[in-house]
Amino acid sequence: MIPFNKPFLSGKETHYMYQAVDTGKLSGNGYFTKLCQNYFMERYGFKKCLLTTSGTDALEMCAMLCDLKPGDEVIVPSYTFVSTALAFLREGANVVFADSMDSNPNIDADKLESLITPKTKVIAPVHYAGIACDMDVIMALAEKYNLIVVEDAAQAIDSFYKGKALGGVGHLGAFSFHETKNITAGGEGGLLVINDERFARRSEILWEKGTNRAEFFRGAVNKYGWVDMGSSFLPAEINAAFLWAQLENLDMIQNRRKNIWNQYYEGLKDLEEKGCFRLPQIPDYATNNGHMFYLICRNLEERTALIKSLKDNGVTAPFHYLSLHKSDYYQSHSSSIPELPNCDRYADCLVRLPMYFELTDDQIKEICELIHRYYGSVLS
Repeated sequence: MIPFNKPFLSGKETHYMYQAVDTGKLSGNGYFTKLCQNYFMERYGFKKCLLTTSGTDALEMCAMLCDLKPGDEVIVPSYTFVSTALAFLREGANVVFADSMDSNPNIDADKLESLITPKTKVIAPVHYAGIACDMDVIMALAEKYNLIVVEDAAQAIDSFYKGKALGGVGHLGAFSFHETKNITAGGEGGLLVINDERFARRSEILWEKGTNRAEFFRGAVNKYGWVDMGSSFLPAEINAAFLWAQLENLDMIQNRRKNIWNQYYEGLKDLEEKGCFRLPQIPDYATNNGHMFYLICRNLEERTALIKSLKDNGVTAPFHYLSLHKSDYYQSHSSSIPELPNCDRYADCLVRLPMYFELTDDQIKEICELIHRYYGSVLS
């Protein structure tokens, strides 16, 4: 059986976790936490970074930093994981769903201005499959209407927009280190990126359960106490240690994943030319970080049959998100359901192929051959 995902292991994860335990500092914000945070700031030029227990927690911190009030509006894509919307709903905001582009599942930046009202406070683009949204358009709208941009870069580690690292373009950014991502912090983990100085001090307070303890440990204050809202967003030091072992191998991981992506593309582009499906399209302004390889089938029935055919031959190839505006929860809480045809098309037609470091060239060839065999029977 070829699984859809298998987390990468360098072999040093348990060594560093033992080292973290041996220091006696397990609760977070220790040696490995600082090592990881500095890595991201130095490699990608992020102004401030804070490790979190998950990508969801990083998004929730972003939402808290936006200082939303009941009735404020936040624009998010409908084709995304529920955490993107939930983070803002928890703060009392109203979510306004936006459609995807026709060419890829990212939010259609050219249609955003029509969604902006006097109540709009935030735009939260999601860089689907690690491919950048059109950030120049989004940032120009943010400046024009005085909005905050929160980048959901959960899938976008080591990916760039016009040479600038994703997560570092908007005012705030959020990454995920879940086991399905390119790198993991031991199954769960995340990172908050602060690119705007006005959020820097408060981000640490929220991170430290509403206290100014981080400033105390740096010697900036002579005592610490409860000064704001917050929660237990800080990951354990053993998770940071696990993540550090992954970061040491990031270039190797990325090179292999991009190689796998390219092999899929070369092995399947002839079927795209025959009109069987669409392959991922990467805009000129974006780079490919090898997070995901997907096909966009012609309809739901064909996708269902393809997934079954691959499963019958030992290959796990799942679909992805369901449109959030079509969810039971949203429909039960909203009197107005938008028409977002591109989101619905991706929900019905997108299928993801196995993507992980240990996937062999022979396995990639086998998967491509199975897809050719399936479409050979469909076309005959």
